[in-house]
Amino acid sequence: MIDILLSAFLLSVVLLGIHSYYGLHIIERGIIFTDLGIGQMAAFGAAISILAFDGKYMYPVSLAFSLAGAFLIALSTKRTRNHEAFIGLLYAFGMSAAVIALSRAPRGAEEMQHLVAADILFVPMIAVLKTAGLYLAIGAVLWFTMGRLRGTLKELVFFGTFSLTVTSSVNLAGVLVVFAILVAPAFMVSSMNCSFRAKLLLAWGLGTVLNLIAITASYFLDLPTGHTVVALYALGGIVFTLVRGAKKSGQSA
Repeated sequence: MIDILLSAFLLSVVLLGIHSYYGLHIIERGIIFTDLGIGQMAAFGAAISILAFDGKYMYPVSLAFSLAGAFLIALSTKRTRNHEAFIGLLYAFGMSAAVIALSRAPRGAEEMQHLVAADILFVPMIAVLKTAGLYLAIGAVLWFTMGRLRGTLKELVFFGTFSLTVTSSVNLAGVLVVFAILVAPAFMVSSMNCSFRAKLLLAWGLGTVLNLIAITASYFLDLPTGHTVVALYALGGIVFTLVRGAKKSGQSA
């Protein structure tokens, strides 16, 4: 039992560590559904790999599709003011196209469920460690480059590393799990009057508590782990918004 819970919890912490950083930046940019759009394009790439190559070359194919999605989103920010509408359409296309592709594949429904929200209780520890190593390398690149780069090159580094991160995360945990972990903690701390670093630390702490509760509950109550994580993160964000809004209303009254 401990081994299963430990690997799932460590994976959730690894995902939280890198995605909270991206989440704060994406909320600040006002393109909140970017992760969902890019993640679903990565899932579409995985579906194509399953259909055409029986699951071989899944990572490079998924990465190619997620990079294409990131490029289209970056292009849309220059061409239209309605970024979220464009990203929503990209997500809808990726979701429908993945369903169409997997409808022709053996075990298509099972594979689709994994791409939406995987059961992370059974992710091998070696996969967790490899992912942690990759994200540490990406974090180092971001740490040393983002403050020094400007303009188009900065955007290429940001969206390129983001696509690489999302592709890895979606293959392990699914689109909705990645989206929830990226958005919810960052959303809850984004309005706080403190530095970016302090917000990041708060997001990490809050997300770690939510991860622990969700994974433990899913194990002992025999619930689907991925969807339990998504539900708890989403509920936390909803409750936080309502409570904060009620406090502001009371203060203004």
